Amino acid sequence: MKVAVFALISLLFNLNIGPQEPEELHSITIEVYDLRNSKGTVHFALYNDKTTFPDQKFEKHLIKGKSEIIDNKSVITFHDVPKDTYAVAIFHDENNNNKIDKGLILPKEGLGFSNYTSLNIKNKPRFSRASFELTQDETIKVKTVYL
Repeated sequence: MKVAVFALISLLFNLNIGPQEPEELHSITIEVYDLRNSKGTVHFALYNDKTTFPDQKFEKHLIKGKSEIIDNKSVITFHDVPKDTYAVAIFHDENNNNKIDKGLILPKEGLGFSNYTSLNIKNKPRFSRASFELTQDETIKVKTVYL
């Protein structure tokens, strides 16, 4: 009997019942610049998993949103984002069809990634380069690139 009571007490202590530390939450503001026009909208995606970034169809994101374009710029803020490592991807949806339109191979619409100012065969987006640590409220600037 004593063993059963001791096991139950031990289990309760290991469950860590009681007040928990509140999760550290922050805001991320993403500012997109160098849009070639103010047509359409900009789609924003936030990723925290290197296996899902970059995501050509914008389906494997943690958080997604879209925003209007004013004077060839667009801004969005994601609130209550937990402390973690993230990367941002955007695309300029000029015709508002909610997908990245492509020519034969390359996108016809603008793309952008955190920490990137250009894209080419040797400079493909990678989570390791695009990522940043969120430890406080942040503003991330993303340059739009047209291929």
